[in-house]
Amino acid sequence: MTSFPAPVTLGTEQARTRLHELTVIDVRTPAEYAAGHLPGALNIPLDHVRRALPEIRHAAERGHVLVVCASGARSENACKLLAEQGVTTATLAGGTGAWAAEGHDLHTSAACDTRAGWSMERQVRFTAGTLVLLGLVLGLIVHPALLLISAGIAGGLVFSALTNTCGMAAMLGKLPHNRPRAADLDATLTALRSR
Repeated sequence: MTSFPAPVTLGTEQARTRLHELTVIDVRTPAEYAAGHLPGALNIPLDHVRRALPEIRHAAERGHVLVVCASGARSENACKLLAEQGVTTATLAGGTGAWAAEGHDLHTSAACDTRAGWSMERQVRFTAGTLVLLGLVLGLIVHPALLLISAGIAGGLVFSALTNTCGMAAMLGKLPHNRPRAADLDATLTALRSR
């Protein structure tokens, strides 16, 4: 079995002082990115990282690449995926949440509607909570076997915590409001090639 080096983790202060020399890739959804991102960050959602591999590899050959997300979990997964392809990157400890908590500015897109920009974590909590309540109500009103919906969601949440993955986030990431427009992704890849 081939082992790949663990991604390097930069603290917010390390990243801030080196920001001018880093290519920053934000792997959150377009709505999350639009609501606030590190200065100069390019948005390539996690499920598009493989498509962007040639451009990310090119950027990594020219300088250091920092991958960020909301809390660090998605960026760590992206860094591992890139490491498997021979691309060395770093991740930001605590993600954009830690960046903002340290008092550093987040840039927003000009057309950002913050009402529509729910973080993926918030979307997962809302969806999981809704499904659990639905399972409980249907189990009480329709048939007790429908309580298994709630049990299935609980099991999924435990599995998510143990593996540091989230199948529900992967499914929610495929919804139209979480997908980049093709033109936006193409523009991002073009910008990445020119770095």
